[in-house]
This record gives sequence, C-alpha cells and structure tokens, in this order.
Amino acid sequence: MPEIAFAGRSNVGKSSLVNALTGRRALARTSNTPGRTRELNFFDLDGRLTLVDLPGYGYAAASRQKIKAWTRLAEAYLRGRPTLHRVCLLLDARRGITAADDPVMAAFDQSAVSFLAVLTKCDKLAPEALTAQVAAIEAALAAHVAAYPSLIATSARTGDGIAALRSHLAALATAERIG
Repeated sequence: MPEIAFAGRSNVGKSSLVNALTGRRALARTSNTPGRTRELNFFDLDGRLTLVDLPGYGYAAASRQKIKAWTRLAEAYLRGRPTLHRVCLLLDARRGITAADDPVMAAFDQSAVSFLAVLTKCDKLAPEALTAQVAAIEAALAAHVAAYPSLIATSARTGDGIAALRSHLAALATAERIG
C-alpha cells in the first residue's frame, strides 16, 4: 500500500490533521504538550492508503536522549522506503518555515523524498496575512527540488482545506492502483 507520512515540528498539528482527514476525533492522540507522538503510528485507510504520523522535531517535553531516539526512528523510516509516496511537511501558518524546517527540507531534497507543504492552523490568521504567508512559503519552496509545486492550507478545527488534502492523497492512492 502507498504510504503518506506526516512530518513537522512538535505541536504543529500532525495528529490533529490525521484525525481531521479520517473524520475521527481520537484516532491519533493529540496533546497541547510538544512531543507526545514518540513512535511511528500507522493508520490503514481501508486497504488503499496508509497514513504515517511521525514524531515531531524541534522542542519537545522530553529528555534529549528520548528525543534523539525518536528522531533516529523517523529518519530511518524516511530513508529508502519504497512504499513512501509523499511526505506532508506540516508548517504552522503563524510561523511559516522555521530554522528547524530548513534542514528537513534539505534532507528531502538530497534523498529525493517528495514532499507537500501543508499549512496548519490557518484559522488563526486573518485572510490577508494567510495570503501573504502562502506566497512567502511557495516562493521559498521553489528552491527545493523535492517540494511539490504548491501547498495546501488547512485548519483541523474548521475543516478548511481538508477536502483539498483528501483529494490530493486520494489521487496518490489511485495512481498506485493504476500504475
């Protein structure tokens, strides 16, 4: 089955987005405390697609040793995984691309792991600020060879962008069955 991984900084909303995409409130465990996801969590979507919720990077409420262990786990998963069709790189709309995101995108470029930037928490920005943030991020993504050419802006709370992201993921699942 094709796999779609969800990567991003701690507390960016990876688990909340998985829940919003699947329409289930508590499928992936969410928390306000950074660093709650500490394992690779696989969610089988009716035998057609697997969503993979990865531990976050950056700050987490855990020991350095534990953070290093789950970071190595996520890096090992992302390296050379033939069933991985795309990584959704989640970016908090309020913060945009951060210093912690830059090395991750560079690693995706170097290892040819295709990634789609997904803005989260878009409901927290005024429409004009969101438009400016989208433009700035799309301009930055143009420098990355592994980046999908456009991004999807979402809000797990309001449901904005969820249908567009579902459509993108469904196209990947369909392409796998056809190919």
